Amino acid sequence: MKISCSSLSPLVLALMLTPALAKDEKTIPPVGDWQEQYAYSVGVQAYIYAFPILQLATLRHKWATDAASFPYAAPNHFYHFRDIVDADYKDGGSPNNDTLYSWGFFDLSKEPVVLAHPDMGERYFVFQLADMYADNFGYVGKRTTGSKAGAFLIVGPDWQGETPANVQGVIRARTPHALVFGRTFVEDRNDVAAVNKLQDQYQVVPLSLWDKPGATLPENRDVQVPVDSQRDRLADWKTINQAMAQNPPAAKDKQLLELFATVGIGPGLNGQLELLDEASKRGLARAAQGGRPMVGGMSAAGVANKPVNGWHFSRKNGGRAGLEDDFRGRAICAAGGIICNEPQEATYIVAYADVDGQPLDGNKRYTLHFAKGQLPPVKEFWSLTLYGPDKNLVDNPINRYAIRDRTPGVKQNADGSMSLYLQNDSPGKDKESNWLPSPRQGRFYLALRAYVPDDAVLNQTWQPPTVKQMD
Repeated sequence: MKISCSSLSPLVLALMLTPALAKDEKTIPPVGDWQEQYAYSVGVQAYIYAFPILQLATLRHKWATDAASFPYAAPNHFYHFRDIVDADYKDGGSPNNDTLYSWGFFDLSKEPVVLAHPDMGERYFVFQLADMYADNFGYVGKRTTGSKAGAFLIVGPDWQGETPANVQGVIRARTPHALVFGRTFVEDRNDVAAVNKLQDQYQVVPLSLWDKPGATLPENRDVQVPVDSQRDRLADWKTINQAMAQNPPAAKDKQLLELFATVGIGPGLNGQLELLDEASKRGLARAAQGGRPMVGGMSAAGVANKPVNGWHFSRKNGGRAGLEDDFRGRAICAAGGIICNEPQEATYIVAYADVDGQPLDGNKRYTLHFAKGQLPPVKEFWSLTLYGPDKNLVDNPINRYAIRDRTPGVKQNADGSMSLYLQNDSPGKDKESNWLPSPRQGRFYLALRAYVPDDAVLNQTWQPPTVKQMD
């Protein structure tokens, strides 16, 4: 006879289930241990969500206060990279070797700023604007706003006011603090001086001082100080809570924030964090300790990207992943590049392994062969850059960190194809023009950038060739 549970009394049902539960009672953790596991589980998810704001808050403090930092600038000021980035830069983020950077943080909490640039002619340039969660909120540049001299008002989320007549547009940030990554194409070192002259004409001016020639621009380096993780096991969470208080999360994330708040994570919750029981604090400490290597590992594995021929295409929501609730993709973007371009501006295609799935290794030699007519189809230019596992450029004897469509001397084969050589020693004098040096040992990865790519790249109907190990 079939018996339904609903027909049994609670007592009978309990007696029937007791033997089964007794068999598994050794696997049930003691009552006092659930707090640690719960805090750890919630903490891991919170770390993925909040990693970008933790990283940006940390970088903002370093760049504003550490004179030895590279870059070093107060908020609302540009730091201009005056030369092509090389292996001396050590802050990660997979820097390109194609443009001169102009980076900075914006403080829009008190008033907007005006971002202005001169007439750029035919030169490629872009100013990428991102909020403190590493999601883009706007672009100024050749592709989006044109090359003629322009001025744009960058405002905070709640700003209401009059727009000056001599600005071309208003761009609203989602958070009171924001990040700008400017990139200006540089042909080679002979072109650096010309780009420097353009950089000298880039402006970030508080609205109250706009159109006041000769006004002294304020320089305030008083920014949030990250909590020292060497002295406080909950340091990352306290830094996150403080940064979220300054830059409230999106309203759409309300339910997630309610979950995180149960373990003291959220805007201004450091007081609640301190009142947690010891077991919960242990769980959060474990989550933070493993959080950064977890996110870094996902980034290195390219888990958020589509694999093609051993390469990983940047996601179609790149640069705006958090707006689509893809918080894993957003964290991976922040770990790999600080902030990510949207594919229409620049598509990143990354290889961590060869055609056989083996990690790229500096002890081995590889080739990358483009068939005739199969170079990346772009409206601007493409480049191939090699990085070490720390996401920095690799020191090498010929000081070459990238090969691109405009690299002088790169040779094509007799049939119109092109072969590149990836190895730590010279492939021979006749091939050095096509040599991209790898590290002496250890892993490395490749980033193929397609600037303002054609639809074939965006739709991924064009595919890069495989990286093959040489015998």
